[in-house]
Amino acid sequence: MPKTELIGLSKEELTAQIARIGEKPFRAKQLWQWIYFRGETDFAKMSNLSKELRQKLAAEFTISRPKIAAEQISADKTRKWLFEFADGERIETVYIPEEDRGAVCLSTQVGCAVGCKFCHTGSQKISRNLTAGEIVSQFMATRDAYGEWPSPTNETRFLSNIVVMGMGEPLHNIDNVFKALKILSDGDGIAISKRKITLSTSGIAPAIPRVALELGCKLAISLHAPNNAKRSQIMPINNRYPIEEIMAACQEYQRLMNPGRYVTFEYLMLKDFNDSEDDARALTALMRQYKLGAKFNLIPFNPWPGCPYQPSSHNRVHAFSQILEAAGYEAPIRVARGQDILAACGQLKSKKN
Repeated sequence: MPKTELIGLSKEELTAQIARIGEKPFRAKQLWQWIYFRGETDFAKMSNLSKELRQKLAAEFTISRPKIAAEQISADKTRKWLFEFADGERIETVYIPEEDRGAVCLSTQVGCAVGCKFCHTGSQKISRNLTAGEIVSQFMATRDAYGEWPSPTNETRFLSNIVVMGMGEPLHNIDNVFKALKILSDGDGIAISKRKITLSTSGIAPAIPRVALELGCKLAISLHAPNNAKRSQIMPINNRYPIEEIMAACQEYQRLMNPGRYVTFEYLMLKDFNDSEDDARALTALMRQYKLGAKFNLIPFNPWPGCPYQPSSHNRVHAFSQILEAAGYEAPIRVARGQDILAACGQLKSKKN
């Protein structure tokens, strides 16, 4: 009989597993802290457990990390891993460092079914969803690489933020993603603050309010166009969930969240497609129509082989930003990171051997 993997189990599930082997519930809390606070993978090193219990745990359970199939470090210190899971499927995970902190970009699916025309991942067909354990273990493997065990405080950790912006559409794998993020934000373990977790979606409108109700984390919408006509050309998902439905869902998200919680709209700047001053003015009109508390993240396009789109010029991106900011919206221009190792926004892709 195969051993049970503990990474990805909720507290309740872990407690049930401990009860199954005849142990008391408090052992589950001890084990949770060893796994998620200390990052331990070896039962033999769990010193506050009896030798008999450690042997029993080792006979019944595993605490795994994905295999590192490849690893690259960019000239700007961005780091990318190609992780391989037990069935041979692979995904990419990226760590983007800043001066005193950094964000881990997690993948949620092998491939993606959304098929955005500008996205390298979208050119890879969907293979399967990741489990909650496979999502959590990506972050834990990056923690291993930087030696951030036991879990440091929010003030001292370099792996301080999580952005669910890697391979896949998170809200197409909602149960596993939500379960994973609850584990990652649990205060007894890894303890990433909900305010330091951002979930990015292409706009699966019916699921957006659940981000507020069940997670309470930040929300980012991959918008990339000011109207349905243009958005449908680059994002086929828009034919199912048009902008009007997405905006209404964002209104509900904001109603459910604390006052002042903004929605971030990600906007990829594509030359001669969505980067004109008229596009910027249409975008501000859209926000005013729905009275959304919004800020924008203007993203320079990162080219990849075979993609027909080109980056907007610096002058056009700057002019676009100025129009949004004159209308009262924050509109910073993202600095592209990890381009030399295809680790930047929209560049992730992997294939099974």
